[in-house]
Amino acid sequence: MHQLHDIQLDPIITRALEEDWGYGDWTTDLCVPADKMSRARIICREDIVVAGLDVAAAVMRKVDPRLTVTIHANNGDRLASDALLLEVAGHARSILKAERVALNFLGRMCGIATATRAFVDQLSGTKCQLLDTRKTTPGMRLIEKAATVIGGARNHRVGLCDGVIVKENHIRAAGGIKPAVSRLLEALPPTLKIEVETTNLDEVQEALDAGADIIMLDNMSLAEMAMAVRTVRGRAKLEASGGVKLETVRKIAETGVDFISTGSTIHSARWSDLSMLFDR
Repeated sequence: MHQLHDIQLDPIITRALEEDWGYGDWTTDLCVPADKMSRARIICREDIVVAGLDVAAAVMRKVDPRLTVTIHANNGDRLASDALLLEVAGHARSILKAERVALNFLGRMCGIATATRAFVDQLSGTKCQLLDTRKTTPGMRLIEKAATVIGGARNHRVGLCDGVIVKENHIRAAGGIKPAVSRLLEALPPTLKIEVETTNLDEVQEALDAGADIIMLDNMSLAEMAMAVRTVRGRAKLEASGGVKLETVRKIAETGVDFISTGSTIHSARWSDLSMLFDR
């Protein structure tokens, strides 16, 4: 999902600009001459993994299609502090009105991609893949999930409509794992896989017997996860979830699970430190 179309970006960017502008920019419109032309550059103030350059450029072009935007890096690049990401030239008022929203998107996405890459680096040499979750900022899901892909993860389902996960409350409401999965198998489109959340080894066996394609191991110990791998023996994919930390993700992968999902690469990611500087 790292390639977002203008159709997807435009409403997100429009809402952000409306939020920032309100009914006008007193500072810019009163102290900067209307015909003033300027050039500015965005640099990073720390080591980062780049994400969101296309989004930042789209913000600037939305504010003023006459702005000239030159991108000096690629999404996914690792950059050292003080590296140049982007230059923009044109009317100074337009650049100033785009500055904060462009930096907000870029700083958020670079922060997520940087945090994600740290997790992915820990999985190097294993067969395990990192997945994101639906724990995203309301209204920002596409942007944030795009950043995790740029950081090296894979998207889990984007919304409720593009995948099936039978979680604890579904199981309780449906009367158990077997009846829940049975109803899904009867009516679900055949292109969608069924994932079942489990909390112990008995539930793993029940989900396997019911016909689950993917079994989520929720907050299990390393020993339980390793036993689940031996129990399933490749008959379903296994996803470890719950309490995943950078310090533990490698050990979880070494149990033999296929996927590890975590929301921390999004909800706990720190924004990257970026700056826009006007040329004198």
